[in-house]
Amino acid sequence: MENNYDKITELNLPRTIHLVPMDHIDGFDVRPGFYEVNGATAIPGGVNFTVYSRGATSIELLLFRREENEPFAVIPFPKHYRIGNVYSMIVFKLNIEEFEYAYRVDGPYEPKKGLLFNKKKYLLDPYAKAVTGQSRWGYTSPRGQQHYKARVVKDDFDWEDMRAPLLPMEDLIIYELHVRGFTMHGSSAVAKPGTFAGLMEKLPYLLNLGVNVVELMPIFEFDEMQDYREVDGEKLYNYWGYNTVSFFSPNTSYSASTEYNREGNELKQLIQTFNMHGIEVFLDVVFNHTAEGNEKGPFFSFKGFDNNIYYMLTPDGQYYNFSGCGNSLNCNHPIVRQMILNCLRYWVTTYRVNGFRFDLASILGRNEDGSPMNEPPLLQSLAFDPILGDVKLIAEAWDAGGLYQVGTFPAWNRWAEWNGRYRDDMRRYLKGDAGMAQAAALRLSGSRDIYELNSRQNASVNFITCHDGFTLYDLFSYNEKHNESNGWNNTDGANDNNSWNCGAEGDTTDPDIINLRKRMIRNAFTLLMVSRGIPMFLAGDEFCNTQFGNNNAYCHDNIISWLDWNRLDEYSDIFSFFRRMIRLRKEHRLLRTNVSGGACGFPDTSFHGVTPWHSSFAEHERYVGVMFAGQEHGTGPKVIYIASNSYWEELNVILPELPASMCWELAVDTWEPDEEAHAIAGNDFTIHPRSVMVFIGE
Repeated sequence: MENNYDKITELNLPRTIHLVPMDHIDGFDVRPGFYEVNGATAIPGGVNFTVYSRGATSIELLLFRREENEPFAVIPFPKHYRIGNVYSMIVFKLNIEEFEYAYRVDGPYEPKKGLLFNKKKYLLDPYAKAVTGQSRWGYTSPRGQQHYKARVVKDDFDWEDMRAPLLPMEDLIIYELHVRGFTMHGSSAVAKPGTFAGLMEKLPYLLNLGVNVVELMPIFEFDEMQDYREVDGEKLYNYWGYNTVSFFSPNTSYSASTEYNREGNELKQLIQTFNMHGIEVFLDVVFNHTAEGNEKGPFFSFKGFDNNIYYMLTPDGQYYNFSGCGNSLNCNHPIVRQMILNCLRYWVTTYRVNGFRFDLASILGRNEDGSPMNEPPLLQSLAFDPILGDVKLIAEAWDAGGLYQVGTFPAWNRWAEWNGRYRDDMRRYLKGDAGMAQAAALRLSGSRDIYELNSRQNASVNFITCHDGFTLYDLFSYNEKHNESNGWNNTDGANDNNSWNCGAEGDTTDPDIINLRKRMIRNAFTLLMVSRGIPMFLAGDEFCNTQFGNNNAYCHDNIISWLDWNRLDEYSDIFSFFRRMIRLRKEHRLLRTNVSGGACGFPDTSFHGVTPWHSSFAEHERYVGVMFAGQEHGTGPKVIYIASNSYWEELNVILPELPASMCWELAVDTWEPDEEAHAIAGNDFTIHPRSVMVFIGE
């Protein structure tokens, strides 16, 4: 019998409970449960089951032996156990280690009204804390046995005296990674590849690199076998995981061991360990759609509880598809809004997650009819929720329905955004497109044209690469995408990559092209690290990881998506340069924020051409000079000048004249990356073709 008094205390229930059975159903003693406690929860003497449905006429609880597909017990909720639209029941003398559970829900079937109740379907609890049968990656259940079941989870992880790092937004350096792909390749040399434990083994590496946030691509339970197929003998999966099966459950295939009734402990250990070493953990969360898809998709949870509540439906009962994945979650319906808020609170209180990145977040701001809302209730609730008060909230401020909200995302000065304009403008500038100098200067200075008009602080998450698109190495190795192995005749993936192959498509032995590609990578990362805003980059960029020109590797559980750690040795010079630039950013707060509004008679931010204080940003210009000035605590006045030349010829440049007590020091030169920082004589210098230099005046 499960005696979890800690859970009772956590739920604010009295420690001494005198619960007695009131009914006897199918051999079990039962009584009405705790209606405000969603999901299945172990309590002294039994398990509390609470589930919601507005349209249902009856609900049955199904109990299964472990790994069996037919229930050993069916316990209908008595009609008088329903209060409002909530069904709650305590079942006594259940050992949580001896059963799994699901529901059957009966009600009207009227598809044109969005009602799809089907008593024959086994339904997964929307508040399930663990999903069974998912711990074996790549395993397909026999036909007819593809329903999901849930397990009751013990919450007895000891967080000891751990405190979250609570890093200021401007200090973040975000490192985006896929848990499986990060260590799955044999070259990762970890004992438990492809798992949370394997990622933990790489903690010394991450500390050495210098990042202070890891952003995990989806780790909510998903089914990698959804849309499984084989192309030319290669097994293709739903590898990325942007197809949520259960919002409250961790992906058990990412655990190194089977955690019966303690699912999530390995993830908790990861978060605890990383936080104790000053690294925050963000989750990439997918609330814009679910794995149930459209009318042709599977039917395993929300469709059977209240299809017309959980999904945005057209007047004739079809699915709005603003996600590009078949359906769109009806996020601003009060019931769905409450579920999402409860979910995020759960991940913060139970897993101590430090931040969330919301996939296709513009969907979270759409009304039930799909129209954009000015002040979406969900986004406002998340912005002001007290439990989420210290949590970072980052929006991918667009969706697949054409809503693009970079700079206008409803934020209450609380939400940050993936700055898609930073990515696009900087890519075009770096490869030398005409007319991009002014845009580059604005992106370097914090995209003030986008955010300062709305008085938004720390809103811009700057990135040049992420999971979606080319790696940084591929950005300068391929003019075109090469997604043939995805099986869609190279029609999938973005066509507007703004990439440049530097003279040869793909791999080459030409030393000049290789050197140019390395310099372009250094240029990109230098500009990212000296830009105002929050930098983010893709795992593996620091050692030139490649996806062989694939810009949509969502389906590849192989070397295309796995990090090849052999390249860390091959490109150790690039890794060292990344470490150096991260260290430079950490050393100079002036790069991260406006610290005092200027210094030495200079404004906080100024733009310059090849001569100081002059920048016409003409169509032909490809030189950008950006200068930051301010008073840094403990070091006095400081000036940082970023010189960037995307032109294919060298240029002669003059620096602004400093006060007599100060001098210019060359801190970084991507043309001569191994050169030590040193003072320069005078104010003029030559910048080489396609290179970046950083000067510091102290």
